[in-house]
Amino acid sequence: MEPSSFLPLVGIPLVVAGFALRFNALLVVLVAGAVTGLCAGLQPLALLELFGEKFLASRSLAAVVLLLPVVALVEKHGLREHAQAWVGRLRGASTGRLLMLYYLLRQGTAALGLTSLGGPAQTVRPLLAPMAEGLAVHRHGPLPPALRERILAQAAACDNVALFFGEDIFIAFGAVLLIHSFMQQSGIPVAEPLVIGLWAIPTALCAAVVHLARLSRLDAQIAAAMPLESSTWEAA
Repeated sequence: MEPSSFLPLVGIPLVVAGFALRFNALLVVLVAGAVTGLCAGLQPLALLELFGEKFLASRSLAAVVLLLPVVALVEKHGLREHAQAWVGRLRGASTGRLLMLYYLLRQGTAALGLTSLGGPAQTVRPLLAPMAEGLAVHRHGPLPPALRERILAQAAACDNVALFFGEDIFIAFGAVLLIHSFMQQSGIPVAEPLVIGLWAIPTALCAAVVHLARLSRLDAQIAAAMPLESSTWEAA
């Protein structure tokens, strides 16, 4: 293999460096993709056309044009406040238990191919994050900014991890079909997509055990992060 054939791989260290330096994720991916395409010999216009095709194929246009304005409209009319008030009336509910329940539902539905039932824009931002924050406020009182951001991050991570490991079980998922077709084209003996999906189940179960164990300690970590505020609020 000629050394020049490795040139398009320069996009990989660009992604790693960009994420490590905490640059904007979308900007990092776009720059890395542009550099990779140019190193692979694509002309600028062809590269721009390819970006446009992938943008439309991933349905990102529908999410930006339709979904986000709808979420903004319902938030303007008090969706977050109503969600926080409703979840605060549930007995025995807590931030950790709520996120654990959502994780199980998200991974289970993703394994069935229902990946669009949740997501950062349509579920985490307007519903899950406010409910998780509202439960912590109901139990401990006003939250410090750092603790609030930690709860919001846990809500987002819950959706991402559950989706990432759950969707690989669905045999019609694009990644499973890509693995199957790539191995076939490379002359590697390959099993059917159903077998590939079944082999993803142990990994998904391990991810669920690890993440649920982390979430099971979340309530205690929240209480430990604000002991004075919690005791004062509960005494009142």
